[in-house]
Amino acid sequence: MKQPHIALEEGLGIEYAILPGDPARIDRIAEMLDKPRELAYNREFRSVRGRYRGIDVLALSTGIGGCSAGIAAEELHNIGVRAAIRVGSCGALQKGIALGDLIVVSGAVRDDGASKAYLPDIYPAYADIELVSCILEAAAALGVPYHEGVAHSHESFYHDENDAESEYWSKKGVLGADMESAALLTIGRLRGMKAASILNNVVLYGEDTADAVADYAGGESLTARGERDEIRVALDAFARLDARRKGRMQ
Repeated sequence: MKQPHIALEEGLGIEYAILPGDPARIDRIAEMLDKPRELAYNREFRSVRGRYRGIDVLALSTGIGGCSAGIAAEELHNIGVRAAIRVGSCGALQKGIALGDLIVVSGAVRDDGASKAYLPDIYPAYADIELVSCILEAAAALGVPYHEGVAHSHESFYHDENDAESEYWSKKGVLGADMESAALLTIGRLRGMKAASILNNVVLYGEDTADAVADYAGGESLTARGERDEIRVALDAFARLDARRKGRMQ
């Protein structure tokens, strides 16, 4: 059955999905895939399939926010996807995280609305351990600068208490802020789908978020490098996960 939002059907035979927010980022992912082929484009959900190191990969944009990412997660699970990695952007909440550095999200503060629609917020949003292990191995092998830890997933990009909120979570050791990781990790856990999130830092801690994101959209060099790095790491992580699974099956 065709899914109502992502407009994809069962039977694709693809177990791995890489999830950017921006539909335009699908083009950059497609450049790293063999024989990429456009599948669908409905609302914010644009999809391409291709191959990477011998495995089939689906790239699907999720738009902005946990609600949209949650829809994508549910419908990907419905069509047989078994592992999904978000490749998104974030603002750093700690000094020492440079522009273009990656944050590998091992868990997320559930300060969004989407994940709370499923479970009380005392339930943790945490990434699949095996998938995170593959991501960390890939980042180390590729020589990519990264940090591993907790992200803060919030509900609104613009709100009056944003600065105070960032300062609070910074003091708690949280590494960066995005809007989608908590929803993806929570729903992935509930549906038995491996889920993880890699974030490209596009805002230095203490700088203006709107100005920094505008620079990122314009393709500034450090953050553009970070985007390429997170895509490479996610794809390599899928290849490593697939190799692990096949090794266990032999």
